[in-house]
Amino acid sequence: MNGLIELGKKAKAASHLLAAATTAQKNKALEAIAAAFESDKGTEILEANQVDLSAAKENGLSQALTDRLRLTPERLADISKGVREVAALPDPIGEIIGGGSRPNGLKIEKIRTPLGVVAMIFEARPNVTADAAALCLKSSNACILRCGKEAIHSCMALEKVMREALEETGLHPDCIQLIHDTSRQSAVDLMNLTSYVDVLIPRGGKGLIRSVAEQANVPVIETGAGNCHIYVDESAQIEMAVNICDNAKTSRPSVCNAVETVLVHSAIAPQFLPALQKALNTHQVELRGCPKTAALLPGIQAATEEDYATEYDDYILALRVVDSMQEAIAHIQTYSTGHSEAIITENYSNAKAFTELVDSAAVYVNASTRFTDGGEFGFGAEIGISTQKLHARGPMGLTELCSSKYIVTGNGQIR
Repeated sequence: MNGLIELGKKAKAASHLLAAATTAQKNKALEAIAAAFESDKGTEILEANQVDLSAAKENGLSQALTDRLRLTPERLADISKGVREVAALPDPIGEIIGGGSRPNGLKIEKIRTPLGVVAMIFEARPNVTADAAALCLKSSNACILRCGKEAIHSCMALEKVMREALEETGLHPDCIQLIHDTSRQSAVDLMNLTSYVDVLIPRGGKGLIRSVAEQANVPVIETGAGNCHIYVDESAQIEMAVNICDNAKTSRPSVCNAVETVLVHSAIAPQFLPALQKALNTHQVELRGCPKTAALLPGIQAATEEDYATEYDDYILALRVVDSMQEAIAHIQTYSTGHSEAIITENYSNAKAFTELVDSAAVYVNASTRFTDGGEFGFGAEIGISTQKLHARGPMGLTELCSSKYIVTGNGQIR
């Protein structure tokens, strides 16, 4: 704990310095980070990632989790691009977001301010290190990052490159710190670093998020758990529906915005389900369905209650035939984690009712759930996707990493 307290002290001190940094200074540092990822230092990051990938193979890490862990030159280029996109965004700090003048002459301004020190616990996704650091830096927050043991070499390499870039551009390197101890105790200690951490964001599976929410004494924003649904309405265009469901499941099944259950109206199921199965067979997706689904797709595995409640993060998809949109919505209300849901329909009234009645962070009409992503929403990157309702909901960009304060200006008023 003593080592983490020291790290917390450094982060708090760095946050005070960062709060005074100009937009130009922050953008210069972000550009230096992006350029470093594209230089020879990027090769060092990829080499470190190979160490993690080798360990993952030896330890039998699943294909889906290994995909989350893997960095390639293309993925590193995307990370660099994301950092530059964050640099190009407007600086939220100091933005006036409310206020006015009172009858007594007081001028009140509500402005955006940094949260201070943002901590994050995440699993085997090295890109989160760079995304979180870039967003925190642009929003003038110091960050403390704690990754899973599967990604530690990759994340340490990323941290080293980013801290060097900060130092080269005149910002304190302690604005970005990674906890090198991946023991469970380091996570528990971080959850209780109340004197130094202003908010903690867990990003990973349901188990990690639940553990942090239950154990943390610092304020927590819950993110990530994604039991996502697509409802194929009776008026859906079959080709569109197949393409969307295929994309939502197979483009990257290991991420939280991948679809886990497809609900199909009984009127369209005989035409749609065989077409979907044909498309998913290309990726060897395992299908699990209700009795009505099994009657149309003989040989598939029977779906259980647990299947409908599971975030697979894998090439597995649950299916259920329903007799109405209301039945589909009731299923979603029962099993959804509040992340992302979609309706495929040509019926405007059904689309409107679905978006009004489904209470998730992102609700789609005729589009893949895979778009629930800070970069896709134009935020440059994201620090996570909040599935709660207080402070932030959905992809968390720069403004969600801000608090606010009131500046009140008078000319001698007393009460």
